Amino acid sequence: MGCALGKEDRRRRMSHLRVERRLRHDQQSRKKEVKILMLGAGESGKSTVLKQLKLVNGGGYSADERWYFKGVIFANIVQSMQAVLEAMDVLGIPFSNPASDRHASAVLSQRQKMTAAELSPEVHHAIKALWADAGVQTCFSRCNEFQVFDSARYYFDSIDRISSPNFVPDDQDILRSRHKTTGVAEFAFTSNKDTVYRVIDVGGQRSERKKWMHHFEDVDLVLFLVALSEYDQMLYEDSSVNRLQEAINLFRDVCESRWFTHSTVQLVFNKTDLFREKLSRSPLEAFFPDYEVAEPGETSGFLHLRDRHSANQDVDGKNHRHNGKTFSSGSLGKRATMTPETPFLQREQVL
Repeated sequence: MGCALGKEDRRRRMSHLRVERRLRHDQQSRKKEVKILMLGAGESGKSTVLKQLKLVNGGGYSADERWYFKGVIFANIVQSMQAVLEAMDVLGIPFSNPASDRHASAVLSQRQKMTAAELSPEVHHAIKALWADAGVQTCFSRCNEFQVFDSARYYFDSIDRISSPNFVPDDQDILRSRHKTTGVAEFAFTSNKDTVYRVIDVGGQRSERKKWMHHFEDVDLVLFLVALSEYDQMLYEDSSVNRLQEAINLFRDVCESRWFTHSTVQLVFNKTDLFREKLSRSPLEAFFPDYEVAEPGETSGFLHLRDRHSANQDVDGKNHRHNGKTFSSGSLGKRATMTPETPFLQREQVL
């Protein structure tokens, strides 16, 4: 009997050792997870950053995914031209070509959908002809006065290529596509085999913000995106509210939130290329009267807008702590990459 008990003890001991070895192995192999929450007002470019991360760190898009984006792009083109045509009516801008009335009817008769199966020859021809109309160009030059996708010019200029039967969206086409984020989108990837970055994107429109709250807990990094180019535009939801002012107010709320007491908050300025292009025709001081410098321009304009955001938490552009939170600010380049060597986001500075 004693021999039997000895064998049982040895068996239990061996089983225990195996479990301990497995637990040690699991603990050693368990990857560190960094949870990143992307926040910002609507149209700040969060979804585009998520697409960039997928292209750089996730192996790109499959044939099926590109087919899906093809439909999104078709819908974006139709919706953008419809927005321009409706704005022409509101702004009282006439067509320069009598045939444009017929082309406008062809475009306006299309149903507004999130994706479209095709861009018919009739619609292709109509959009191409309308884009060549001087009245449409005049209206588009005032696009800050109405709601239209940032990518509209890019797609209109590429209408022949996009309408070709064998069109397959390339990476740039996909990055510029716009599909409103409703709910939550997530992308996870591994860096250097030992860190998993889990990036979460939630809708930025006012109606979507109530869905943010339960994603706040245990977040390592908050990336708050601000589209600098929106300094002369108004909200979709409220045409009396400046988009950039809305972003400033929202950023203040995020910084004061108790949910982020132990999180790093990074302020990221986006759409800097559009910002540069706009300044020459849409003066910053027309929308922010307190902007007064001896030599207005891209750099001073950027600094002014950065300081307006930074004033909420005394940011000077460098990492430091304020009320228990860590803040930093910078601007986003065309390609975003996540690495452990930088504070989560490598970015191209505009200065």
